[in-house]
Amino acid sequence: MKTIDFDYDLPPEFIAQTPLEPRDSSKLLVLSREDGSITHSVFHDVGTYLSPGDLLIVNKTRVIPARIFARKPTGGKVEILLLRKNGDDTWLAMLGGKHLKAGMQLTIEDGPQVEILAEEDGANRTIRFDQPVEMFLPSIGNTPLPPYIHEKLRDPERYQTIYSKISGSAAAPTAGLHFTEDLIRRLKDSGIDFTEVLLHVGLDTFAPVNEENVEEHHIHREWCQVSEEVVDKIRATKARGGRVIAVGTTTVRTLESAAREASNAEILRPYEGMTDLFILPGYQFRVVDAMITNFHLPKSTLIMLVSAFAGWDNIRGAYEVAKQEHYRFYSFGDAMFIQ
Repeated sequence: MKTIDFDYDLPPEFIAQTPLEPRDSSKLLVLSREDGSITHSVFHDVGTYLSPGDLLIVNKTRVIPARIFARKPTGGKVEILLLRKNGDDTWLAMLGGKHLKAGMQLTIEDGPQVEILAEEDGANRTIRFDQPVEMFLPSIGNTPLPPYIHEKLRDPERYQTIYSKISGSAAAPTAGLHFTEDLIRRLKDSGIDFTEVLLHVGLDTFAPVNEENVEEHHIHREWCQVSEEVVDKIRATKARGGRVIAVGTTTVRTLESAAREASNAEILRPYEGMTDLFILPGYQFRVVDAMITNFHLPKSTLIMLVSAFAGWDNIRGAYEVAKQEHYRFYSFGDAMFIQ
């Protein structure tokens, strides 16, 4: 497969810069995998396309204020973007600045000291804080937004899902941003079940695939967790004929990662650890029956994942229709329900 095959044209004006209010007022494009047919709706009516006994699975991760400003010994500015905690006070981070070499000490005003331990790919560095940085983040950290969002976010909570619980992500699982407490309550009252998994999202989720051949791309690794309780709920849902509906591509990766070592009868097993699952067209989905997602960047691993689920021809056609109907794209944009 060629990376260029997953490209499409998107004029900048389609990229949503601010979230809609209320959260569930976004448009909803409903796509049938079977015949490629499309229905237009609004997200607060998503229950119309669900059935009693269906199981919605969300990612309960919470975005940390991972953008920090520091200075080099020369006084030069450095921007630190925390990507993943690797150990006690050691992090993988993306650093903005010049000549940032291993061994250099960085200073954060009213925060811990930082040492660059190793140079990684591109602008990434392994760094170590002299104190746990988590206790300083509320005062020194800023909410990281995707690079295509240029408007200032007035309320940082709008880049969090309402059910976010466990801090650790550098980016939000944005398909979940459309849910409100009232919508979830109405769905539960109608017989829709909910449960939670965990995947801490890294910024690499937005990175385009630069290799000419898709298979040569090294997928980003992210930490995820599927509990035994979730596994039991999924098995029970399948047994009674309900659908397992993943809210977001991060939930899809988490669930399918938990299925990698399971037998067909088991469906999936409890799992905790790193995942490097790269889902491309031809992948056989083991767990997920339907998916709620947003509209993704060209040539990204995310558009490849939804293409594996629905077929690239269906996705490409749906995206063209979405542009014709003035849908909003990317993190703060509108939603798709693929069934």
